[in-house]
Order: sequence, then structure tokens, then C-alpha cells
Amino acid sequence: MSLKMYIALISLHSLVMVVFHFLYCFEDDWTKCSSFSPPATVILLILLCFEGLLFLIFTSVMFGTQVHSICTDETGIEQLKKEERRWAKKTKWMNMKAVFGHPFSIAWFSPFSTPDHGKADPYQYVV
Repeated sequence: MSLKMYIALISLHSLVMVVFHFLYCFEDDWTKCSSFSPPATVILLILLCFEGLLFLIFTSVMFGTQVHSICTDETGIEQLKKEERRWAKKTKWMNMKAVFGHPFSIAWFSPFSTPDHGKADPYQYVV
């Protein structure tokens, strides 16, 4: 899940950098802006912008569906099948803590940390 969030953030960062590079080239001489010719530079910037936007949209939608699945405590298949829930319903916040560990910390966003589940008994599922 965090992979999708980081790819979306990197895609957003690349879009911002493309816009700043384009504005820098637009204000200054195009020959000083890039080692390519001005038309090639514009085409490359447009392609990079398209690629960044495509990855941003794709990964943001995937990240959103994963967060939604965690909050509703159902997989996409279970949502499509509309199966009856055979487990105790938990709050969205309890579902987030069950996945990422508790208590809430900035480590939830770190790709290098492991979840600290502590006493996980209240978060165990009853089947």
C-alpha cells in the first residue's frame, strides 16, 4: 500500500518539476535550457508530463481503493460478491490500526518500519 502512495507522490513531484523546468525554459533562452533542440525539448517535456500524470492518476486510484478496502474491512472480491459479513464489524480507525499497528505514529508512513501491534487481542477477527 505504501508503494502506491510513494509512487503517486513521486509522480506529483515530477509533474511539479516539469512545470518549473518549462517555466524556466520559457523565460530564458531555450538553447541554454537543454542540450536538445527547442522543439525536441518541448516534446520531451510534454511526454514526461503525460507519463507523470498517468502514473499519478493510476497509483492514486489504486491507493484509494486499498484504503477503502482497509476501512470497510472487505476485499474487492467480497465487495463485488456482496457476501454477508461473518465477522464482527469494527470502526474504520480500528481497521487502520489493525493493519498498520497501534498506536498511531509517523512510522505508519515510513517504508522501513515494521508495524508494532502491541497487544493485538482487541483487533483479532472472530470468524
